[in-house]
Amino acid sequence: MDRVGLSKENLLLRGCTVRNTEAVVGIVVYAGHETKAMLNNSGPHYKRSKLERKVNTDILWCVLLLLLMCLTGAIGHGLWLSRYSEIPFFNIPRPDGKSNPPALAGFYMFWTMIILLQVLIPVSLYVSIEIVKLGQIYLIQNDIDFYHEKTDSSIQCRALNIAEDLGQIQYIFSDKTGTLTENKMVFRRCSIAGQEYCHEENAKRLESYQEIDSEDEDSACCQCGSSAPTSQCQGHNCRAVCEPLKRKSLNQLSGSNSAFKRQDEAGDIPNSGHMAFSSPIETDVVPDTQLLEKFSQISFHSYQQSEEASSEFSLETMYITDFFLALAICNTVVVSGPNQTRQKMRLSSLSRMPIKSLEEIRQMFQRFSVWRLSSSPLPSVKESSSESPNTFVRKLSIFRMKLASPTLDGDAQRISEPHTIDSPENSQVPGELHVENVAAGGEPNRAVSSIELSPTPKLCYEAESPDEAALVHAARAYKCVLQARTPDQVTVDFAGLGPLTFQLLHILPFDSLRKRMSVVVRHPVSNQVVVYTKGADSVMMDLLGSASEVHSNNSEIEEKIKERTQQHLDEYARRGLRTLCIAKKVMSDAEYAEWLNHRFLAETSIDNREDLLLQSAMRLETKLTLLGATGIEDRLQEGVPDTIQALRKAGIKIWMLTGDKRETAVNIAYACKLLEPEDRIFTLKSQTRDACALVMSKILEDIQKNASVKKTHSEKLGNVSASPSTQAQGFNSGLVIDGRTLEHVLHDSLQNIFLELTEKCRAVVCCQATPLQKSVLVQLVRNKLKAMTLAVGDGANDVSMIQVADTGVGISGQEGMQAVMASDFAISQFRHLRKLLLVHGHWCCTRLTNMVLYFFYKNVTYVNLLFWYQFFCGFSGTSMTDYWILILFNLLFTSVPPIIYGVLDKDVSAEILMELPQLYTMSQKSVAYLPSAFWITLLDAFYQSLVCFFVPYFTYCGSDIDIFSFGNPINTAALFIMLFHLLIECKSVTWIHAVVIVGSILFYFVFTLAVGATYKTHNPQSDFYWIMEKHMTDPVFYLVCLLTTCIALLPRYLIRVLQGTLFPSPVLRAKCLVRLSPREQRKEIKRWKDECNVNYRVELQPTSVASSSAAGAVSEEERTDSVLPSKTPFQTCSRDGLLKNTSFLPDIQDESESTSGLNSEETEFTKGN
Repeated sequence: MDRVGLSKENLLLRGCTVRNTEAVVGIVVYAGHETKAMLNNSGPHYKRSKLERKVNTDILWCVLLLLLMCLTGAIGHGLWLSRYSEIPFFNIPRPDGKSNPPALAGFYMFWTMIILLQVLIPVSLYVSIEIVKLGQIYLIQNDIDFYHEKTDSSIQCRALNIAEDLGQIQYIFSDKTGTLTENKMVFRRCSIAGQEYCHEENAKRLESYQEIDSEDEDSACCQCGSSAPTSQCQGHNCRAVCEPLKRKSLNQLSGSNSAFKRQDEAGDIPNSGHMAFSSPIETDVVPDTQLLEKFSQISFHSYQQSEEASSEFSLETMYITDFFLALAICNTVVVSGPNQTRQKMRLSSLSRMPIKSLEEIRQMFQRFSVWRLSSSPLPSVKESSSESPNTFVRKLSIFRMKLASPTLDGDAQRISEPHTIDSPENSQVPGELHVENVAAGGEPNRAVSSIELSPTPKLCYEAESPDEAALVHAARAYKCVLQARTPDQVTVDFAGLGPLTFQLLHILPFDSLRKRMSVVVRHPVSNQVVVYTKGADSVMMDLLGSASEVHSNNSEIEEKIKERTQQHLDEYARRGLRTLCIAKKVMSDAEYAEWLNHRFLAETSIDNREDLLLQSAMRLETKLTLLGATGIEDRLQEGVPDTIQALRKAGIKIWMLTGDKRETAVNIAYACKLLEPEDRIFTLKSQTRDACALVMSKILEDIQKNASVKKTHSEKLGNVSASPSTQAQGFNSGLVIDGRTLEHVLHDSLQNIFLELTEKCRAVVCCQATPLQKSVLVQLVRNKLKAMTLAVGDGANDVSMIQVADTGVGISGQEGMQAVMASDFAISQFRHLRKLLLVHGHWCCTRLTNMVLYFFYKNVTYVNLLFWYQFFCGFSGTSMTDYWILILFNLLFTSVPPIIYGVLDKDVSAEILMELPQLYTMSQKSVAYLPSAFWITLLDAFYQSLVCFFVPYFTYCGSDIDIFSFGNPINTAALFIMLFHLLIECKSVTWIHAVVIVGSILFYFVFTLAVGATYKTHNPQSDFYWIMEKHMTDPVFYLVCLLTTCIALLPRYLIRVLQGTLFPSPVLRAKCLVRLSPREQRKEIKRWKDECNVNYRVELQPTSVASSSAAGAVSEEERTDSVLPSKTPFQTCSRDGLLKNTSFLPDIQDESESTSGLNSEETEFTKGN
């Protein structure tokens, strides 16, 4: 029985739609409990905020306090009863005539006191916290500053219970691509055969390019897409897009530029505004004139000669051709056209008769293999059974890996004839291609078009990643146009060669282990099996074959190409560009058949299938020939440098976790101000664990020496108050570490020293890190340092670290919705993180903290009133207040004001918080909710309860008032004390606060008056009748309430006055700025910033310690380099091939102009085996 291997490429996921298919035979797999959703479902993932954990701890203290008070009441009641030698008259005996002994009575009284004093446990606090959080989330979601017009999206608060954690973040772990950058890949430069083409005209276009808003862009794209290729764009919106591009187009350049008009850029992409990775800044590429001139000289005859000749010109022609062919076909881009009608495939009799055998099922799989769904109108190649070299290859037709025999020259390959719905029998699809094979000595397998495709069809590219889209559009700019893609073939319209149809044999997709992807095709010109590969240079350079193995006659040329390309790659990385290496490999049919055999065994294997597939792919991708390299720019998002600087001033450490190479990551870090020119950068690269430990120890010693010298130097300058932005000693150091070294660092034996090192550095850049390493790093910092962490990312590879962090933030970009779905908060731009943390985070944390403390104060104060009364009633558990008043006091009379306080209170305005990020440290360090603040609040509650109880007690001492007449002024005074206490603590009193407080007081009086007037009817046993009415006519009642309130609140009021006058906190100072005029406010803010900058510069004073002190203690195998990563002018190529100096990254360069000498040092520690 034949075995056919099924892989992930054959999966049709739920929700997918199959087009151009009448019947499918499939197998249901991974259903029910085997679905990914069920397997990954480990139960609800509940994140608890740091404040909630503190509240739970303090509630335990309240429980202990309650038990202590109840125990006191129980002991007191027992002692009270023991004083009577006879049974007291108020002690009701049991039915047998005996009374309980004092010990047993005390035990019963313990539980009675728990019922009476249980209000001490603030159960209502949890409900109030949830209501306050809902209000805070509502305010965050309705903040207009979070709205992003281009994407028509605002912030999403997906977690309702951790809003206050936004105000306590200490570490931010950020992805780079799509998070700090726009994830709009722009083709900038390329290197082919060791020659660099810098595309200066394209760079000038990008510098002057200003993207219009989304509505104008959509309308322009629609107008351009609907017009004829030779027509002019109509309308103002379309001209706004086309005219700037035309001014920068090749019409101003010499050479064969007529073929490169804007019609292909604007007219061939319909509705690009609605496609991913299709904005004009990504799709419009102006070719390099030098490369364009060479490209125009390529013809079928010259390319055929380059396959045989070995001259430098012939090799360059071959390299250029293969380079652009690799850009066009080494991807998974799907091509489609506008207004394309759905087609039906003409099926054989298999689809019209019952399936009778497994062989027929196998054939059905071969026909309807769901490998790639393509909407291209071009037909697919289908070989007859007589053309198959052996039955083994026929088994693999499900993977579309067809092997044509070299002995079949002269035989015509048939092409399938799909029919439209309108005429399924006779009508043919326009643009159908016929492939003819010529006998030996002629032009083998040259694909020509049987129908003149005029005008050029409009094409739309759908790419899985922006990198692929950028490379395909770059090839398109040079008239190497990807026209169609089917599961069997790829059609490319190559200027000079004509339409070429490549038989697609196999695709090896990109994975994080190999860091590359490959396509195996049969070349239509040479009829050879060719492997095109693109990937990261860190792995591609090791896969290149020696020159003697590839071209024995061109060994020197191959070595020079490799050396020059590596130089260009390093330069691209220094510019912050994303680099890719392009390579190819030519295989004989015998070699391919041998590899195909191993691949088939791996695909049909049950055990170790993934490992066998990986080994099979690595076996194919060896002895490659380097064609060139590309440099793609991923621009920073708007406001990223300012956001990072503000977050750093707020005392937050920021780590960049990226999969890019070190040079690219470091330069992006400099561009976004994560690393400053004054920073000293330590690059940690080690091959072994012991070497890694040794290097980290030496770096720590060096940082500590520099920190001690700086501390001594600052003391000599004088005592300067520390800036809020100052972090740990050695904060002016940065650490760069790669993925391989991370494997050693994350070992249990090195975790502590690594965390100690990172605490000394204010910025950490982890490059070439895997998604698992990202999550492990976040969890390590969170668990070991007990720090509040925030992870922000935009792609599926960031989901793990977003879920592990205390707060996960997803950015809704072009990488899908996985990060957003897994996040707690979703934003559209990284710059929105600034206001989310510095303003709303500060507000939420401060509001909720003050509200929680107020709840503890309120409950303890009121419960103590009942407790003090027990000393005068024999600890009998009696209350001097009516039970309805007792129940509703916390439920209605004093419940709404603290909720409004927790939702609307503002200690500092949003503008001041944005201007002064240093204020964030107040909420970050939980200054308002330290353990001391909790106990001081309880002591104040005890004091106020004593005043509230004993002032009325001594006032009415010796009188004949009843118990409820004594308790009524106590309750009324307690209400005034608690509400005015809240007013003292409010930082901003609005009309809502006033309405709620006045409403609470009026509601209390109306309720007590109504109850007092009707209570006799409802409960005859109670004597609360007419109590409030009598007190309202008694002046002593008003005097008691006023005197009690003033004496109780006087200490807190005086402390607040002295604190604001003599010892103002930064928050109080900032609050005073709001009262100033706009001019004076700007002046005070500038002075505040200058003070912080002076303190910051004092900490950054240069020292005389040698920068390489750590390197001297490391073994000889280690090396220490001093470079200027971002301040050295970059080299760019001129038109004549010479090198000249130019500046890049204007933000960094501007800073470098104001400094002199060596302002940035980078020390690289490497350790070999």
